[in-house]
Amino acid sequence: MPRAILVVHRWLGVLVGAVMTLWCLSGFVMLYVDYPRLTPAEQLRGLPPLHLPAADALARIGLPDDLPLSSARLEMAAGRMVLRIVPAAAPERPIGQTRALPGSYDLATGAPLAALSPAALRQIASDYAAQAGLAGGVRRIAATGIDQWTVQAFRRNHPLVRVDYADPAGTSVYIATRSGEIVQQTTRFERFWNWLGAVPHWLYPTLLRQNAAVWSQMVIWTALTGCFLTVTGLWVGIARLRRRKDGSVGSPYRGLWWWHHVFGLVFGVLTLTWVASGLLSMNPWGLLESAAGAAERQRLAGEVQWGAVRTALGQLGQLPPDTRRVETAPLGGQVFLVARDGAGAVARFDAEGRRAPLRREAIASALRTRLPLADLHLLTAEDAYHYGHKAPARLPVWRAVLKDAEATRLYIDPDTGALLHAADGNARAQRWLQDGLHRLDLPGLRARPLWDLVVLPMLVMVTLVCATGAWMGLRKAKRDVRRVFRRRRR
Repeated sequence: MPRAILVVHRWLGVLVGAVMTLWCLSGFVMLYVDYPRLTPAEQLRGLPPLHLPAADALARIGLPDDLPLSSARLEMAAGRMVLRIVPAAAPERPIGQTRALPGSYDLATGAPLAALSPAALRQIASDYAAQAGLAGGVRRIAATGIDQWTVQAFRRNHPLVRVDYADPAGTSVYIATRSGEIVQQTTRFERFWNWLGAVPHWLYPTLLRQNAAVWSQMVIWTALTGCFLTVTGLWVGIARLRRRKDGSVGSPYRGLWWWHHVFGLVFGVLTLTWVASGLLSMNPWGLLESAAGAAERQRLAGEVQWGAVRTALGQLGQLPPDTRRVETAPLGGQVFLVARDGAGAVARFDAEGRRAPLRREAIASALRTRLPLADLHLLTAEDAYHYGHKAPARLPVWRAVLKDAEATRLYIDPDTGALLHAADGNARAQRWLQDGLHRLDLPGLRARPLWDLVVLPMLVMVTLVCATGAWMGLRKAKRDVRRVFRRRRR
């Protein structure tokens, strides 16, 4: 049996060890370069200033007054005012928001927004460059299919066009031609480093990622095999320890084999925790499935209908300077509106168009009416489940602890009353088993450069273990193959 385990470990080390080495090397890049994405703040900043619609413009929208809405917002697109809505999901739908189809309406006509012309797309691209401060104009606009940077956004936003700018950073953005929304942004720096970082680390080439189910299973089983390889390596490493003549215990190997044996024993457990926590990030077979957030968000906001939203939008007076978007922010079944400027500052209005800063009593009342509330207080510093990693967390926030079986925590935006995220029992377990182990995102270690000084040497050592193992496995496998051929010739 020990001989069989050694052979399996050696042969797995050839391929899976190489993949684990690739994970380590790409991990160095991922410590400092994220996968490119257009953040909500960047999307907001790139919008032109908003002007209130004419009094009769909203009445032209052909939506029934009793249509339940998940959200609605006003913004500019190609010089025209656009209403974007997301209908509320039907209760019987298990994954509500992903099945609720958004719609965009041209307020000039009241009709659904038609596919945008090349001239309109160019204006959207030019407006974005002007507002986002991109130096250089539009260099090229071309239709695009799914590519490496739109594998997540393509399906719900296609067809897309890609806009390349003549700015020094080599910025490109992707625009959904049916809605006029900019859904992704990349720079030359991000594109280059992500080919060395996120793409190999997540096994994320476009061809594979297009089929989410196949990609997920491939990552899960590769990580599982990596766990098996690491466990067998630890077992073999312990079994191969020898007692020397002086009574001490050590490795019987020399050279590269000694390095792999000794450092594998020292850093093998860390290697295992990183591979296992990477596996858990895929939530294999629903082990840490969390439903926190969806139901609580809907209950906290309450149901609002298009008729009430239309009336509230019509009551708005003068908007704050540099407003880029007006959106609904319902709370406890009542309609409230939020105006956001280019810097992200928020002004909240009630259904009569009056300023209505959010108070603690309003949040507490909405929670007590709809959810079993145990505690509510304003969080001014990060806690174990609301924290930043590479970017600071949103602070302050209201933290509500529910009086349910899992003591679910809700983190609520103090300006709008929107639920930012929730953490039930499974979500809290995943936070420690995934982020805690995989990124060493632990209290007391999060501050930088302390985190870098701890993580970088560890990653170097784990890379050494994986790389030496893959190289030794390859050499040994070649010798085994040659031995088999020699025996067959005899």
